Amino acid sequence: MAVSGIRGRVASRRHGRRVGPLLAVIMGFPLLTGLVPTQATAAPQGGAAAAPGEDAGTGSRSAAVSITEIDPTVPGEGDTVVLRGTVTNNGSSPIVDGSVDARRGVPLPGRTSIDESLARTGWDQAADGEIVRGHGQDIGSIAPGMSRTFSLEVPVSELALGADGVYQLAVGLTGQREDARWDQVLGMGRTVLPWQPAGGGVDGPATRLTVLWPLISTTHLTAQTGADEEQTPAFQDDTLLTEISPGGRLDQLVTLGADLPVTWVVDPDLLASVDAMAEEYQVYEGDELVNGQDQDVARAWLAKLQEAVRGNEVVALPFGDPDLASLAHHGKDVPGALGQLATATETAGMTVETVLNEPATTDFAWPVEGAIDPSIVSVATSAGAHHVIARSDSLRPGDSLSYTPGAVRPIGGGTTALVADARLSTLFEGDMSRTKDASLAQQQLLAQTYAIARQSAPAERDLLLAPQRMPTADQARAMAQAVTALRDEGGWIDFAQLSETAAAQPDPAANQRVPDADAYPQDLREQELPTSAFQSMRETQRTLEDFQVILTQDDRVVTPFGNAIRREMSTSWRGHSADAAEYRTAVQDGLVALTERVHLIQKSEITLSGRSATIPVTVQNNLVQDVEGLTLHLKSSRTLGLEVSDPQEIVVSGGHSQSVKFSADARANGITFLEAQLYTADGKPFGEPMHFRADVTSITSAVMMVIAGGLLLVVLAGIRMYTQRKRAARQGAEPAEKADALVGESASDTGGDTRGAPSGSERLDPDE
Repeated sequence: MAVSGIRGRVASRRHGRRVGPLLAVIMGFPLLTGLVPTQATAAPQGGAAAAPGEDAGTGSRSAAVSITEIDPTVPGEGDTVVLRGTVTNNGSSPIVDGSVDARRGVPLPGRTSIDESLARTGWDQAADGEIVRGHGQDIGSIAPGMSRTFSLEVPVSELALGADGVYQLAVGLTGQREDARWDQVLGMGRTVLPWQPAGGGVDGPATRLTVLWPLISTTHLTAQTGADEEQTPAFQDDTLLTEISPGGRLDQLVTLGADLPVTWVVDPDLLASVDAMAEEYQVYEGDELVNGQDQDVARAWLAKLQEAVRGNEVVALPFGDPDLASLAHHGKDVPGALGQLATATETAGMTVETVLNEPATTDFAWPVEGAIDPSIVSVATSAGAHHVIARSDSLRPGDSLSYTPGAVRPIGGGTTALVADARLSTLFEGDMSRTKDASLAQQQLLAQTYAIARQSAPAERDLLLAPQRMPTADQARAMAQAVTALRDEGGWIDFAQLSETAAAQPDPAANQRVPDADAYPQDLREQELPTSAFQSMRETQRTLEDFQVILTQDDRVVTPFGNAIRREMSTSWRGHSADAAEYRTAVQDGLVALTERVHLIQKSEITLSGRSATIPVTVQNNLVQDVEGLTLHLKSSRTLGLEVSDPQEIVVSGGHSQSVKFSADARANGITFLEAQLYTADGKPFGEPMHFRADVTSITSAVMMVIAGGLLLVVLAGIRMYTQRKRAARQGAEPAEKADALVGESASDTGGDTRGAPSGSERLDPDE
């Protein structure tokens, strides 16, 4: 090729005369760019795909070509396709003499080929089609980091679309770089296009699609409520207000979902929180609670939601959206954890129906990202659900199938897995704030569903799209745009509610085996709540149960704190372990502080003077309700030295105190330590014991005189008894002395000779 010819073409572009792409570039011929080529300007040999080691910003990846709009999304014969987008110079050298051209359609025979097409980078001559001549656009020079827009109008007839199916549609940038002055492909952008010409279409069984529309948020309410009759709730911050305000994430979800054929999936805790905000409420600003002022925003959002769901199916998740996988892997063996899930399920339907005035089903469980294993299924169904929403990258369809099976899979025990299609469900997880990504996601939804509908399947199929739990406002708009396009232009798809999909006939050839625990994704496992979290919940529940039995209006405490405990299990804590721990601590500390409002008033040291005394003990109730069912015990450390009376039942009105008097009998002087302790009716200690000291003196003069008098009487009585006994003894001895005197006298009469004389008895014997 003559150098003058090259120079003439470049000069022609500079004067605005479009010459068209070079055959040398398209066909891969070598191209001379100067009389003395250097290493820096040597043209690449051939025009095939980008080299394997080609980095972004070099070669055919020098520029990023983004297709931001395609209209119509599903063209018909005779239409003109409008392709709009941007070209961005990702290299370090300016792009000069650039032109943008559409490429002819390349058929994509199946879902895998769609994925491969959109995953490819750089330029592949064989896979990216030939240039559509005569419909390109010159865009001149682009400095590094800068962008230019383009708009191409290409008749469908020029795209070389053949039989019905899905086609790749590409737009390429051809031009030069200042550091490589030859014409080359500098960038390539791709999208996909369903093509259904007149007379074409889908023959065979129908394909239906269920789209879940999740209305879920993070935890916003604390367990704290006001002391007023209405129990004014307290919010952690203003994030919920931001979400429901016009233009906010939840506001967008409601506005967009109202016009879509979707099934609403709602966390009842969100509805309860907004409903609480519709009345008087408080919100934390730092450490200070201030009165909320946006009741009208909450009421407007609820009214809009009530209108949006009217007549549509509503699925209620368990209250607080508990993390089923965390519960299965770390919490099910902690006493009471599964009971919390059961209570959350029981509360769910009633909450949704009360707030929305629409019935809600609680028969569906939705583990995180549809990842399941046997323990997750067991926990998910333990509270009464019969359907588990899984995803096809967890419960795979089976390698032997040549088509995409329906969502329904019986997995044993009367439980059905509804398997969402992973490709469809993850389409909107990226940064949908960029128009090119939203447009591509829309085209993929159209193309993927069309590819499924064209498959040779044995029977009708019901597909399921279960997106991310908490889509952003941009993601919600992208989903709504795509579902709207599929509804309006995708004649190959019918829409169904979730209950209809659940009732569909399962495909016996589809995989029905729940994956083992080892197959659970490690990245999801690392985000789970630890066992210590469930143990903390159990401790808080025990504290609540012990407190509840003494309350006369227990719902004022049980409801807010019970709901807070269930919020501690929320799926929304994934990735926020520090915040989750802080919330659990705040709930437990708040409940303990509430129990401490019923307490014993500390006594100082007392002195007991006398054998009997009265000891008063005071119980303070700083709650706004009465407490009852308490018994006050007073114990002495010296039971033999100081005896106190029996325990006494306690009833204390809200905001008041009550003094209880115990009688005490002192038996010995000295220091005695006493312990006062409240007990509930079931014998459990309530609150901390109160200790104080008693000094038993008992040494007043009156007492001592009484004691001395008593002792004197005892001594005198003893002396008298002794004296009387001595006197009686002497009186008994006198007759004997007299008898001895008579004997003496007889002896005297006989001259004192008593020899041979008989004894007295003998002497008084008449026979002698």
